[in-house]
Amino acid sequence: MPADERAARMKTKRVSRETVIAAAAAAGIAIHLLLRLAPAAPGWAGAAPLYAVLLAGGIPSLWAVARRLLEGELGADLLAGIAILTAVLMREPLVGAILVLMLSGGGALEHFASRRASFALDALAKRMPTIAHLKRVSGMADVEVGRVVPGDVLVVFPHEVCPVDGVVSEGRGTMDESYLTGEPFEMSKIPGSSVLSGAVNGERALTVIAGKPAADSRYAGIMRVMEDSERNRPRLRRLGDRLAAGYIPLALFIAGASWFFSHDPVRFLAVLVVATPCPLLIAIPVAVIGAISLAASRGIIIKNPAVLEQIALCRTVVLDKTGTLTAGKPSLTEIVPGPGFEPGEALRLAAALEQYSRHPLAAPILRAATERGLGLPSVEEAGETPGVGLSGRIAGRAVQVAGRKSVDQGKHRLPAPSSGLECLVFVDGAFAAALRFHDAPHPESRPFLSHLPVLHGVEKIKLVSGDRESEVRYLADMVGVREIAAERSPEQKLAIVREETKNARTLFVGDGINDAPALAAATVGIAIGPGDVVSQAAGAVIMTPSISKLDELIHIGGRMRAIALQSAGGGMALSLAGMVLAALGLLTPVEGAVVQEVIDLAAIINALRVAAAPGKLVDF
Repeated sequence: MPADERAARMKTKRVSRETVIAAAAAAGIAIHLLLRLAPAAPGWAGAAPLYAVLLAGGIPSLWAVARRLLEGELGADLLAGIAILTAVLMREPLVGAILVLMLSGGGALEHFASRRASFALDALAKRMPTIAHLKRVSGMADVEVGRVVPGDVLVVFPHEVCPVDGVVSEGRGTMDESYLTGEPFEMSKIPGSSVLSGAVNGERALTVIAGKPAADSRYAGIMRVMEDSERNRPRLRRLGDRLAAGYIPLALFIAGASWFFSHDPVRFLAVLVVATPCPLLIAIPVAVIGAISLAASRGIIIKNPAVLEQIALCRTVVLDKTGTLTAGKPSLTEIVPGPGFEPGEALRLAAALEQYSRHPLAAPILRAATERGLGLPSVEEAGETPGVGLSGRIAGRAVQVAGRKSVDQGKHRLPAPSSGLECLVFVDGAFAAALRFHDAPHPESRPFLSHLPVLHGVEKIKLVSGDRESEVRYLADMVGVREIAAERSPEQKLAIVREETKNARTLFVGDGINDAPALAAATVGIAIGPGDVVSQAAGAVIMTPSISKLDELIHIGGRMRAIALQSAGGGMALSLAGMVLAALGLLTPVEGAVVQEVIDLAAIINALRVAAAPGKLVDF
């Protein structure tokens, strides 16, 4: 059996045991109270159910606390363990049974609250189809999604969920990809359009050629990362245990002082009962899981919960260039015309020829012509010679598109070279234009970076890249970044991040391909875009290549931390007030247990707010 499956089964058993103990404790307390009302029942009979609860539930609870203590962990449940042991020694079985109910009931309630907060994660898992409609020569056949292989022809019926990643081969329609991308609109699909597993089909059936097995699809990748984040749950109490480090000594001091000055050990027990820190044990994990759920619903997968605690505290942001601030593909940014030529005419002729080319710059040239509304003339002949360029005849004119190195530069008066990529257009042997390309930034990159110092307290923004300095400087000027590091290898990026992290909490954002070392070294490492990022060292993965999603994550993390501290701090403050009342003899141990349960409920209900999306998660 795989290790992750064994862990999942052990987790299920643990939760089941806590639920059973809680139910048994509640039943034992109820039987005890009923027997106390029966006048003929002997005294030992009334106490028997309580001692049964202490044996069945108290011993496992004490063993768990002792094991953590031996491992050097000062857990938040230490006070509850001391209180149970004190209740047994003082022959207060009712108080001890109530404490067992609090601990086990807290674990069961944590599971319930976590499941409620993780609704979006469960919904993602449940909505994926298990059957695909395979199109064969003999007709349609339903097969298990796991048996689909690349090249299979599938039919996605109206309103169905697409089972695999692929390409539309027949049909025209739309698909709702908001579950995957967060965009609140449907995407048009025509033959040749790519489709994503998990997207919901619109009104018309589409025939899709599978591009990947279901296990390698984007949706399956999301699910694997989600399962990985679930396996990280034992680390969720980190913040609670840090708070408990100061809270536990204070509670023990108040309990000890009350016993010392009053000479009444019952007050010691009452203080410990009220002090049992269930807000730390439950409210903080509930808040973190709620944030994981909310992030998942926005297309952001949390692999390491520490990201949520730290991201809003980062004061230095280091960004990789390609695929983070840019689309990672060239765009036509400038046309330098030759004498006697218009920029639009040169672009129109070049685009007409580029229809017949597979060169990487063909697509951006055609896209630029389309955006400018240029009609393309008919091409009489066209040919492409590797290393020389593209040539042809258009309306009787000889047109050539070539690189600077493939032409006789002494024969033509060419503009000076610039940063980025370039191609030259010649018409009837005369220089017509230089088309210049850059990896253009996303429109949202500049406003996003500009708002970080103003609204999020970021003190330094640095752009790092393996590209040439001229290209990196061009982008930096476009997005408003002053500090750059160009022509850096992955190892050099790692050194930069380590140096920055020595001075302040650092957020590193990359595309997850070659940035794994830097992602792991930063205080918070965020990978943007699907693919290899699933297996990289990022603490979180933004599945849609959109920088605005990073702003959403900053807000989700900051809000989670605020609500978690609010729940834990408020719970501890109320418990402190209860401890004072118990120390003064105004609360009995049983009354203290009831007060603590009310405090627990208030802290958990407040923590559940994290899972609900606020009105706005982007502020630029």
